[in-house]
Formats: sequence, structure tokens, C-alpha cells
Amino acid sequence: MGGSLPAEEDVLSGNSSAEDKYKAWMRHRYNDCVECLSELLGHDSFRVKESSLCTLMKFVELEAECPLVAEQWKGSIAFPHHLLKVVVNGLIPIHEDASLLISRFQEYMEFDDVRYFVMKAVTESIGQVMQKTKERPLPFYQQNVFSLISSINMPNKERDMVKFMVKQDKREEWKVSKLQTHKQAFERMWLTFLKYQLPSGLYKKVLVILHDSILPHMNEPTLMIDFLTVAYGVGGAISLLALNGLFILIHQHNLEYPDFYKKLYSLLDPSIYHVKYRARFFHLADLFLSSSHLPAYLVAAFIKRLSRLALTAPPEALLMVIPFICNLFRRHPACKVLMHRPNGPQDLSEDPYIMEQEEPSESRALESSVWEIQSLQNHYHPDVAHAAAILKQSLSEIEDDISGLLELSASELFDKEIKKTSANVPLEFEQVRGLFGKKNDIFAEHFALD
Repeated sequence: MGGSLPAEEDVLSGNSSAEDKYKAWMRHRYNDCVECLSELLGHDSFRVKESSLCTLMKFVELEAECPLVAEQWKGSIAFPHHLLKVVVNGLIPIHEDASLLISRFQEYMEFDDVRYFVMKAVTESIGQVMQKTKERPLPFYQQNVFSLISSINMPNKERDMVKFMVKQDKREEWKVSKLQTHKQAFERMWLTFLKYQLPSGLYKKVLVILHDSILPHMNEPTLMIDFLTVAYGVGGAISLLALNGLFILIHQHNLEYPDFYKKLYSLLDPSIYHVKYRARFFHLADLFLSSSHLPAYLVAAFIKRLSRLALTAPPEALLMVIPFICNLFRRHPACKVLMHRPNGPQDLSEDPYIMEQEEPSESRALESSVWEIQSLQNHYHPDVAHAAAILKQSLSEIEDDISGLLELSASELFDKEIKKTSANVPLEFEQVRGLFGKKNDIFAEHFALD
């Protein structure tokens, strides 16, 4: 598998020695065996697939130890990347889910040289397959690719790269032993994968791991700007998930994103209190709104929209968002006019705040009040009513720690309620004496309740 071979008939009918003819014949039989095993990677039985995979990887290991081809140049190391490419292509079929087989392959990805050549083979495969489909999504193929590349554990330092399948002494001179080379291959692989349209579900999966599993291992994380800005503009849960990556690029790589806060403001809709990514969104929103340099009108717009949406939010979300809003008041004292206006309101007939206005500066939030939070003081849930009652008092300067409230769920709230022990409440009642509860009932004369 180390390169193209002359036709078997030409070798056997030529003037080569018997030994050379035997070697050529054996080499062709080996290639036939590899071809059969590669076809079995698509077999219906998982046991057959697994056996084929393990056999092929054993061949890779043996070829790494005893190369079938000579060194291409002095100092180079022959790795059976052609054979490994056959394995990779079998792991990412187009028409079926191969996640189980890919999970079986994970043990081989611990080898640094195997991981490097897998990344190169995947990059090449994506380009070839996706171009043929005219860039239309291929759900099975793209999911298989994601399953394979998302499980790649990149080393953080070059000294961590100590496990290689190639055992030659001159490995230190090999470019594959350099962390920079691995980062380049990793970056090229992900950029190639994300260049093509992804199914919506896969889009979200990529964004979930992007900030901690992809960006830190790229040579130039700013190359993800286009992907993240497009994702941020999609709307809904995809925009919420894109916030994590954008946060890293903005704060660590000086990304300038025009109208960022306008877009963040537009993400505030009733769904933010219900989506499963709620905790992540509010954690990031808290960071983005932490700067004391933000204009008061902008922060007031966020406070008002969050307050208005709180009117229909579930209790577990309210117990988080009320302290969140109070923290915004603490950071931005100019917004406290929404709680108390010294000169009193000019007109109580209607709320001047314009909920539908997409531009925060034109929402007239600073002219309004947080009457929504005051109305929550009459909420049916006592904890919510108690939390909302904080607006009756002057806010302390110390911010509330909302980290423990971000993940609060309805089931946790319910469990907390049913575990509460209530004191015995004195009640005035008349003890039952008769079968039907009447004092002078005839049944009471003849029957007793034991």
C-alpha cells in the first residue's frame, strides 16, 4: 500500500529473479487482502467491521515498524499513510451511521503520528466528497466526520507528544513530532469541514464544543471569525451558542464586531427562559454586560426587555433573572431611575418603553420603570415573590452570585418544595363524633369510630 505497483502479470512474465517474482506476488496478495478488509468495513455485522478495522490497524502498525517502501529522502520516515487513508475512508461512509465503529477506533488516536495522518486523510476526504455533491449537506457523512474529528484530543505541549507508532530513532527530526505541525493539520481539517453547509443539529454540536475543544488548538483562531459571525446572525439557539466563540475572539483576540450588542439584544425573546442553553447564555450575557463603560440607555434596554419577558417566565428562570437584573443596577447606577425616579413619573397611562424596537437606543427604556418586577412581588411562587421584594429595599453594593442559579431546573425547585417541613398550624374544628359527623346523630348512640 506504499504506492502504485507494476501489474502483476508484467512482473511474473518478466526477466526478474524467482525471489523478486515471489516478493511481487506476495505484495499483490497483501494488497488484495487489504482491499477485501476495506470492503468489510461496510459489512452489515458490527463484529465483522470491528475485526476488519483491528486487522487493518495491525497492518498499519506492522508497516510503521517495517516499511514496505524505502525512504523517499534522507532523514524521512516512512509511515503507511496510504493504508491509514483506506481505514479513514471506511470510518466515514456516506450513507450510514458509523459512530460505533469510530468509537472503537479511538484507542488508535492516542498515537500522535496516527492522529496527524488521520487529520490529513479526513481533510482530503471532505474536499473530495463534498465537492461532488455541489456542497449540499450529507447528514450521515458529515455526522461521521464530526464524530471522528470531535473526539481528537490534541496535546497542549510538545513534550506531551511521546506516543508514536513509528519506533525509529530519528523520529525527533520528523515534522510529525512537532506540535506546530499538528496544529496546522488540525486547523486545516476544521476549516475544511466548516466550509460546507451543515445540518442544523450538527451546526449546534459544533458550536457547543468550539470554544474549548477547537479554538484553543488552532494556530490562528481568528480564522473562525467568518463562521462565527454567520452563526451569530442565524438567530435562535444557534446564535446563543455562537456567543461562546465570539466571546473568546472579542476578549482574547481583539475581534471588532459592529452592532454586537444590538444583535445580543435581539436574542432576548421568550425562548431564552426555556432553552436548554439558558445557563450558558446568561453566563455570557453577564460577562458582556459587566463593563462599566456601557451607555446607560443600552443597559436599561436590556433590563427592560428581560423584565418584560419575565412576566411569562417559569419560576426557576425568575429566581435567576431577578438577581441578574439587580446586578445590572449595581454596576450601572444611572439605570436606578427605573426603580425610583426622584421627580416622579410624568405619565402613568402607558409604558413608554417600546418592546418591538430593535435598536436599544430608540427603545425609550430609561423613560420607563421596572413595574414588571414589582408585579412579580405577587407571584404565586413564594420564593419568586420574596426575590422580587428586594426592589422595596435599597440595593447593597455587593453583587449577588448567580452561578448557582444558572442551572436551576423545575425538578430541583419541586424537590426543594416537597422537602420543606412546615410547622403545625392551629386550626379550630369540631371533632367528629358520629358516623356522619353530627352531634346528636342516632348512629353515634350505637356505633363508635375506633
